[in-house]
Amino acid sequence: MSFAPVPRRAGTGAARRRGALMVLPAVTVTAIVVLGGLGATLAQAFGLLPIIGPARPGIGAFTAHPDDLASAVGVSLGIAATSTAIAVTVGTAAAIVIVSGRLGGRIVAGLGAVTVTIPHLIGAATIGLLLADAGVLPRLLGIPPESWPAFVGGPWWAAVIAEFAWKESAFVALVVTGTLATRVSAFDETAALLGAGRWKRFRHVLLPLTLPSIIIAGAIGFVYALGSYEVAWLLGRTYPEPLPVLAVRLFQGVSLDSRPEAAAVAIVTSVIALATVALTFAALRRTAAWR
Repeated sequence: MSFAPVPRRAGTGAARRRGALMVLPAVTVTAIVVLGGLGATLAQAFGLLPIIGPARPGIGAFTAHPDDLASAVGVSLGIAATSTAIAVTVGTAAAIVIVSGRLGGRIVAGLGAVTVTIPHLIGAATIGLLLADAGVLPRLLGIPPESWPAFVGGPWWAAVIAEFAWKESAFVALVVTGTLATRVSAFDETAALLGAGRWKRFRHVLLPLTLPSIIIAGAIGFVYALGSYEVAWLLGRTYPEPLPVLAVRLFQGVSLDSRPEAAAVAIVTSVIALATVALTFAALRRTAAWR
């Protein structure tokens, strides 16, 4: 049996060029909108595009409220990292259950499909009504409001993390299920025929082959949780504020002087998101399945 590399099919380069030309219009429009918005925000944050008065270049917008900005970064990273870790764990487990083909897997698949279609604002309202001290869950359990933990608006941002983890776990399950159904099932069956148990198949077959999909889905969930406004505003504390809540509050302030500060917060959020994307691609290149 020969293990020599399989040569590329003829016309692969031409097909790639045709594919690139087909997506070029959409990529061009998206790049103009995104780069234009980032450029305008960057110019406003550094005082080059003032709302009123002459331009005063500098970093004053970044240093106007350093304590608030540092607290916002810490809160946003904590919420995004915790919710993403929970979502990846739950979503990967749900995907394995779904591809099993049993009745429980079909039920989980149906619940996941319904969850993905629910907007985050409705999900946040649902979590709030469920976990508030006078909500549905404490009433069903017969626990008085003063004895119920402060999940909504509490110090640990529990309701915010729960909403992101719930919604993003369904997204992760959808992405990983597609990988398991198309690429991994044959390898898993072969390993089972060779006598590998469930844990060995998960460790040596399922996890390595699905790791790129898990990393990509987790990165998308992390970036979304980092920049989402409505969930943190509705379910979180008033102080310290996450980055998107701080940016919106500064932007809607009575004084126009706070607009550059809001732009600075937006730039900090964008830098963290871009760094996450860069780390994601670096991690993907280290996976065996990607290589």
